[in-house]
Amino acid sequence: MRFINFLLVFFLAFQCLALPQEQDTLSNGSQPLLADELKEDYEFSLKSPYHTVYSHLYFLQQDNFKPEVAGGVFNIENKKYAAELAKKLKQILDGEGLYVDMKLLPRDPDYTDNELGLHRYILFPAFPQIYVEKQGDNWYYSRRTAASIEKTHSNIYPLGADFLMNLFPQYSQKEFIGLQLWQYIGMFGLILFSFVFHKFLTLLLDLLIKRILNRYTKIREDAIQAIHEISKPLSLFWVFSLAHFLEPALQIPVEINKYIMMVLRVLPPVFAIVAAYKVVDLIDIYLTEITKRTENTLDDQLVPLVRKSLKVLVIIVGVLIVLQNLNFNITALLAGISIGGLAFALAAQDTIKNFFGSLMIFIDKPFQVGDWINFTGVDGTVEEVGFRSTRVRTFANSLVSVPNGRISDMTVDNFGLRRYRRFSTTIAITYDTPPDMIEAYVKGLREIIAQHPKTWKGFYEVQLNGMGSHSLDILFYTFFDVLTWSEEIKARHELLISIIKLAETLRIRFAFPTQTLHMEEFPEKKSLTPKYEESPDEINKRVAAFLKENEKLRKADDK
Repeated sequence: MRFINFLLVFFLAFQCLALPQEQDTLSNGSQPLLADELKEDYEFSLKSPYHTVYSHLYFLQQDNFKPEVAGGVFNIENKKYAAELAKKLKQILDGEGLYVDMKLLPRDPDYTDNELGLHRYILFPAFPQIYVEKQGDNWYYSRRTAASIEKTHSNIYPLGADFLMNLFPQYSQKEFIGLQLWQYIGMFGLILFSFVFHKFLTLLLDLLIKRILNRYTKIREDAIQAIHEISKPLSLFWVFSLAHFLEPALQIPVEINKYIMMVLRVLPPVFAIVAAYKVVDLIDIYLTEITKRTENTLDDQLVPLVRKSLKVLVIIVGVLIVLQNLNFNITALLAGISIGGLAFALAAQDTIKNFFGSLMIFIDKPFQVGDWINFTGVDGTVEEVGFRSTRVRTFANSLVSVPNGRISDMTVDNFGLRRYRRFSTTIAITYDTPPDMIEAYVKGLREIIAQHPKTWKGFYEVQLNGMGSHSLDILFYTFFDVLTWSEEIKARHELLISIIKLAETLRIRFAFPTQTLHMEEFPEKKSLTPKYEESPDEINKRVAAFLKENEKLRKADDK
């Protein structure tokens, strides 16, 4: 139903365009000419670029068809060959929709091209080989133009300009609303063929892309829709490219054909851009799947950036191609962009510095998303790495955005890359603790480390390490085999509780800065200094009992 509606709209629009033009022009279905110049007694003239082009088109009008006279615009002795060149050149202009605006043609017999400094006039910048030049006192189509006509004509009409006309019976050449019947039949056939070809090609491309992906990887469910979204615009690219190839054979009047050819020149690159845009989405699906298999989380941030960059690149390149197909001067545009880019670069040095800082982070990988990092003024967990800045969630739960250019100049301490997390503290006990009690306590501390499931058993130190001004100092030095800061804090808590409980079991007192005044004991007062009367064996038994009970409690907590 949608296809039928499309056909109706197309024919209504086409018939409106095919209605007779305003009275200031007259056309034979090809190049229109000014009405005030169209006189039956018009004489062939080559005195200016205007007169040469006008003479060429005038004597190929339907009402005044004299190809031998029109061939005089070529400075060739073989008049029959010149007449054929004149007809083919007009067919080239009509087939490509190249509308000659007679008002723009110079009438100066001594016209000089300002850029080239020659007596030459190029009709269309897109076809620089088609131009007239002054030879003696007259203006002719150049020898280069004559030499290029055969090749250009065969490219536009590979099967011949009259191929479709000869396929249909003679009665089909009757004119109906500005067009001949065979042209309507040809248009309908081209539209129908394009529709069927589009459906067939879409299915074929679906199967082809799936087979290619199956060869190298397993197709994901979410990739099937992406493949279909690639196949449709890619199919339309080929359909409209084929239509652009076949449409000149319909010999549509140039007033209409110039718009049709403009559309047919623009649509193929537009659909190619859409297809490339969808290919980026398909690439993103598989890159995301690959990054999920890696332990590094930085590449998870890199994939969206790559996707956005590729899409921007596709759009920029596509726009340039479309502009080129619309006959814009891309060289001048790129030159202007280059100059503007230089000025922009000078004005945006910090932005560029941050961009290259981002590249260094992605290449060197000094940290990744989720790492705990510390550098000047910032201490927290990395949440996102962008092209301009890195976002860090501080332990105060605030979000800090740091320019990547600044990070690249700093020394970054990455706590997230630690294989083991160090825990070092000093246990201060009072001077009145007996040596045997200290030995038992140190031994018990070592066993606490050995029993704890989160401590690294490869290296730890528990030694009486100093005699301070108010305490005996025991060095407690170990590492935790944990991944997160929360696990580290929990393990510290468990060790510290065990250290305190063991001290309480052995009745060891922790020292703190004090001054003790020793006085003689009074009969009614007992000394505050504890008396240690146990033997070493009894002390060791108490330590063993404590450790056994501590291990039992830990296993119960784990359950």
